Amino acid sequence: MTPESSPLRVRRSILIAAPPATVWRAFETMERMGNWWGALKGTPEAGTGAGQWLDAYDPREEGEIRMAVMMDGARAAFGGKIAVFAPARELTFENDWIPNQGWAAPTFVTLRLTQALAGTLVELFHHGFERTGGDVAATHAGYEEGWGMTHLLALKKLIES
Repeated sequence: MTPESSPLRVRRSILIAAPPATVWRAFETMERMGNWWGALKGTPEAGTGAGQWLDAYDPREEGEIRMAVMMDGARAAFGGKIAVFAPARELTFENDWIPNQGWAAPTFVTLRLTQALAGTLVELFHHGFERTGGDVAATHAGYEEGWGMTHLLALKKLIES
């Protein structure tokens, strides 16, 4: 499923002053991905803060990505199988709570890199909410409200610094 084929999607984007190949280096290993994707405040060991952590990342198609956030004082894990790993172009992975929260099917998160102007447009799409079943409008609205720019701003800072 592509973001364009999903009627219910969240989109955030940022322009980074570097070519796609340079930006993509931040996607190539767990350590590099964790430098920006997991760059939210909080400490998982102490169980505090509003943090997000990258727990596992196998950067290849059919690999896996697992993350965690603090929700209501407890650590909640999410992620899934990597569906698209196209260097300097796209990373798409399945997204569901672990263990499955009861959705009929997982959503997807796509990070797309496109050469634009003198740099790279990085688009983050969270899509496929129509696959979850139940009250898909409420699920989509919750994620639309919840997604911020933190990840993309951290990526921009990492690349441009």
